[in-house]
Amino acid sequence: MNHMLASVKRLFCLNDINVAVLFLGIALLSMSNCRTGKKIVNPPLPSEMKTLSEEEKMFNHLVLDSDVFSDFFTGFFLLDPSENKVLYQSNADKYFTPASNTKLFTFYTALNVLGDSIPALKYVIRGDSLIFWGTGDPSFLNPNLEENRVVINFLKSRKEKLFFSSHNFQDGRYGTGWAWDDYTGSYQLEKSPMPMYGNVAQFSRKGNRLEVKPEIFRSYVKHNPTYGAWTIRRKELVNTFEYNQVVNFNSSYQKDVPFIYSDELLVQLLSSELRSNVQLYQQAMMPPKDAKVIYSMESTALYRRMMQESDNHIAEQLMLLCSGVLTDTLNVRKAIDYAQNNLITDLPDAPKWKDGSGLSRYNLMTPRSIVALLEKLYASKEQEELLSIFPAGGQSGTIKKWYKADPPFVYAKTGTLSNRHCLSGYLLTRSGKTLLFSFMHNNYVAGSSPVKREMEKVLRYIQQHY
Repeated sequence: MNHMLASVKRLFCLNDINVAVLFLGIALLSMSNCRTGKKIVNPPLPSEMKTLSEEEKMFNHLVLDSDVFSDFFTGFFLLDPSENKVLYQSNADKYFTPASNTKLFTFYTALNVLGDSIPALKYVIRGDSLIFWGTGDPSFLNPNLEENRVVINFLKSRKEKLFFSSHNFQDGRYGTGWAWDDYTGSYQLEKSPMPMYGNVAQFSRKGNRLEVKPEIFRSYVKHNPTYGAWTIRRKELVNTFEYNQVVNFNSSYQKDVPFIYSDELLVQLLSSELRSNVQLYQQAMMPPKDAKVIYSMESTALYRRMMQESDNHIAEQLMLLCSGVLTDTLNVRKAIDYAQNNLITDLPDAPKWKDGSGLSRYNLMTPRSIVALLEKLYASKEQEELLSIFPAGGQSGTIKKWYKADPPFVYAKTGTLSNRHCLSGYLLTRSGKTLLFSFMHNNYVAGSSPVKREMEKVLRYIQQHY
């Protein structure tokens, strides 16, 4: 150590200040690491220090020097796939809570597991009985999708006694890490083997009458004038729906409220819809290998609804559908495990992936891994078809009010939870390039609007200069 300090003194005597300061820093670092026992790492020499390009300086100004982004944790990754060139990255290898960006992983899994059509149910005939199992298909009489009566027409046409079995459903009603007190929100619906009506009860006013769909829930509706901001709210553990005076006086009122699923309720709903008796099959019977399959709709319609409207229920049910194709059971974890072990092993950073929708705060993913997944999606479909599934800036879905242009230049999936907002997808530049990006923000304390406005500045700069 004395020898090193003596060398520094000689450098000062030579009046070479730049070199002296460099070696003084090495000396101080060495003294500090000697005390702590840490391994000494030589700093780069001046000749090895990277000179930033003008592009990197501008991105640093837009991202790192942003007064908005500096108040929280931001990651960004931008790739030109045509040249396999990283144009910019900041915190791209750090893990973020992705929120509904998780649906990108669900989308890619479904593309690789499901075919062009969605399996709606499996069935076998045993004597005078038809035993059927749900596949997890969320489209069955779903009010948010184009009417599809394939399953109803099939079951109505049968002469056998109808028995429903749920033994292939081996999952919980909620996903790992979901908020328990969001049970009344239409964005957090229960998973189930055979969803019906989207697993929601719909309430609206028609004149002075409160309409309820399905009608079976009318007897479970009660007036409770003590509710403040709430209009209609379900009790936590029972299918009792209470409403306040707001509902009585708002002629345009409409609200979807999740109902609690049970096998008994499902056969009751099916019997009412079919106008014939459906019973529960009590034996623990799984769908046999000779079970036949009924298909309901084209897969793309479900993908588009999930991606553009960020439909959490469809996302979860798609993973159940994948599990049912891969195994004999419906379980989201099985589908995730398959994807992680077979479909996305080449991502830069393995995702911490817990559900299909992104409702779980246990999900953790990095910007560069999301862009790598976007690249895999980009290679799997024609660009026009792929972009038609994504929300389009200023035009459709969750970014209809943002990134406006004609034609759109941003096609991307949003992801939003409290204090978290992400946007990942494809950016079409003025020169005709298609760039891939992931913008992730965690732990801001204000609303998401300032974050979105600042992101728009960055994305418009890229659109105009690349």
